[in-house]
Amino acid sequence: MRTDETPQDETEALLLAAARRAIAYRADPTAHPPARDYAACLAAFDGPLPEAGVPGADVLDALVARAEPGLRASVGPRFFGWVIGNSHPVGVAADWLTAAWGQNTANHFAAPAAAAAETVAARWLLEVLRLPAESGVGFVTGATMASFVALAAARGEVLRRVGWDVEALGLFGAPPVRVLIGEEAHASVFSALHYLGFGKASLIRVPADAEGVMRPDAFEDVLARAVPAGAPLIVVTQAGHIHSGASDDHARLVPLARARVGWVHVDGAFGLWARACPTRAHLAAGSEAADSWATDGHKWLQTPFDCGYAIVRDADAHRRAMTIAASYLPPVSEHERDPSHYVPELSRRARGFASWALLRHFGREGIAALVERHCAQARLLAERLAAEPGIAVLNKVVLNQVALRFGGAAEGAAGDALTRATIAAVQEDGLCFAAGAAWRGRWIMRLSVIGASTTEADIHLSADAIIRAWRRVASAPEAL
Repeated sequence: MRTDETPQDETEALLLAAARRAIAYRADPTAHPPARDYAACLAAFDGPLPEAGVPGADVLDALVARAEPGLRASVGPRFFGWVIGNSHPVGVAADWLTAAWGQNTANHFAAPAAAAAETVAARWLLEVLRLPAESGVGFVTGATMASFVALAAARGEVLRRVGWDVEALGLFGAPPVRVLIGEEAHASVFSALHYLGFGKASLIRVPADAEGVMRPDAFEDVLARAVPAGAPLIVVTQAGHIHSGASDDHARLVPLARARVGWVHVDGAFGLWARACPTRAHLAAGSEAADSWATDGHKWLQTPFDCGYAIVRDADAHRRAMTIAASYLPPVSEHERDPSHYVPELSRRARGFASWALLRHFGREGIAALVERHCAQARLLAERLAAEPGIAVLNKVVLNQVALRFGGAAEGAAGDALTRATIAAVQEDGLCFAAGAAWRGRWIMRLSVIGASTTEADIHLSADAIIRAWRRVASAPEAL
């Protein structure tokens, strides 16, 4: 029977039990069989709402029993399905404390420690990514909301430049804003633009090259043809294409946009972290001249979910777009930072604690080494797989992404079927996890190497598992 006031000894026992369960799972997340599907998980969790409360210890046991069979091993060393970091133990520990402390990071008065941690973590983040020190930083859920925040600032500023106050007047009757975006930009950016009132049909899409990034010649042509002189302009680029890992040529694109007084926003969910690594920084060269950036902590920084960063060079424009004001909220002095002035939420968890902890844990050199190691591992994985007849690597593997096609000469639906079958075989085997996607009219297997615990041995084990799966598929009678 639940009571409102849980005795201290019961609280301690419950938290220790949760910690033991978590530690046991993290000891070897790959030891579990492949995750149950959604239907099986739903059946396990389902049931009538209890009339009477259930003791906390029993609830915890029931939660673990129902959840663990349906967990993907995304914190394991051989999870390559999406661009997901490992939720590093240092970040997990900080996140446990964050939940226990229960700080609502609405403002610097309600949660002074949380606000201070964000202030310092924001400064360190800008240093690591080598972005303008004057930028505003909002701690959001991920790159989708980071782009939403940054593009809200962009929308307000480009309209302000032509005499329209969108914060006061809204969008009805506003001058039209032209938005140039690559035809292969990530879906999250299209969603962010949609939330801000930019319909899909209103976006001006720029043709992409074989790696999925905007062709500079096409960009220049579209800019000249489709954007009237003096029109409010937002340009969305990307650092790290979701399939190829390639980045737009910012050194060429940003000056073109700036010449038209445009705002450049960089979707750098994972690719922006190349700037933290001396050997990979050239991949995102020129992006520092943009006006705003979106990136994730739960990718290369290995923070727990959910953690993203909205970075805006013009901090005033950032605050104009996001500030929530009310008489009951405390004022902010010149030397204070109110977290709610940089994000859409008033109530939210204190994401700055885990960010601060991991930036301090890794340091500048540790983050650079992590990026370099994963890029080298992706290259090794691609080389191992490309040596196998019937497996083709479709991208240049400049960062941490590997795009694969199975079936050799098989084209169209036949190649799609062989690729899908190989993905299914890898997932059924369970030694590593890979997922698929449609890219340029073909189905591919996409491997994202970004887990902090991934070793070179894991790369070889995974390559072996993928090759075995492909050979089984290729040798099946229906594959011939």
